[in-house]
Amino acid sequence: MSRSERLFDLIQCLRRHRRPVSGQVLAAELGISIRTLYRDIATLQGQGAPIEGEAGLGYVLKPGFMLPPLMFSDEEIEAIVLGSRWVARQPDRRLSAAAVSALAKIAAVLPDDLREDLDASTLLVGPSAQAIEGIDLGTVRQAIRNERKIGFLYQDAGGAASQRVVWPFALGFFDKVRVVVAWCEMRQDFRHFRADRISGLNATDTRYPRRRQVLLKEWRATFDKPRES
Repeated sequence: MSRSERLFDLIQCLRRHRRPVSGQVLAAELGISIRTLYRDIATLQGQGAPIEGEAGLGYVLKPGFMLPPLMFSDEEIEAIVLGSRWVARQPDRRLSAAAVSALAKIAAVLPDDLREDLDASTLLVGPSAQAIEGIDLGTVRQAIRNERKIGFLYQDAGGAASQRVVWPFALGFFDKVRVVVAWCEMRQDFRHFRADRISGLNATDTRYPRRRQVLLKEWRATFDKPRES
C-alpha cells in the first residue's frame, strides 16, 4: 500500500468513529505500527485535516470535513496521466490546452511522493492521426453545454452536400475522426456527422426544445442501428 492510500484509509477510518478513538485501535484497524500512525496523524494535520486529540487521549475527526480528491492510487495516477496526455494530443486546441493545465494544477497540490509518480508515469500516448477538420470543436462543445442549435453545410460519403440545422448533444473522439452526435431537423432523427465533412459552422442562440440528457438517453437506445447522414 502506498503512503497516500494509507493516509486516505486513515481518514476513512476516523470517519467511522464518531467519538475519540485511541491510537492503538486505529493502528490495529489499519495494520500499521503505532509509530507510523502518529506520524500519519501529524501529516494529515499539517495538510489541514481537522483531527483533534493526542497520544494517550484518542483522536476524532471534526464533522463536515471533506477530503480533497488528491489521494490517488497508482492506477488512478496512471489513468489521470494517460487520459490527460491523450486529450492533449487532440486537434481541439482549447481542450488540449485545458488537459495540460488541469494536469499541472493536480500536480501542484499533490503530496511529493504522488507528484513523483505522476511525473514518472511510463504510460505514453502515440502520435495522433493528422486532423483535417476545418471547424472549431470548441464551438460545438459550447453548443452542447448550452443546448443550442447549430447550422452547417454537410457533405456525405458520396459527396452530396446539404444544409443542416441540428441539436448537438454529444461529441465522439475517435482515432482519426471526431463525430458530432445530434438530432437533425431535416431528417427528424438522430444522425452522426463527421467533423471533417462539416463546413460553414454557424452557432446560434436558439435553444433546442429538449434536454440533452433526454436526447442522449434516447440515442443510446438506437445503438443497434447507428446511421450517418
